[in-house]
Amino acid sequence: MKDDKIVKKIKKIMAKIEPYVAGHGGSINFVSWEPVDGRVLVSLQGACENCAMSTLTLKFGLEAALKKEIPEVREVVSV
Repeated sequence: MKDDKIVKKIKKIMAKIEPYVAGHGGSINFVSWEPVDGRVLVSLQGACENCAMSTLTLKFGLEAALKKEIPEVREVVSV
């Protein structure tokens, strides 16, 4: 049950970031939560797929926001 709550929090935070990413022609989609490693797996779509700034968006945007709100999150990885 705890993991279900974490996934809901992850998706809620991602929804807040989505308009910014969509404004640049891309999207970041939730793939899975790996509780053992503390990893959130996401897929990049649209303009994000080939954008050099996507790593910064993931690490300093999404990952930072998730870590701030969800201590169990250690890393966000694009797959």
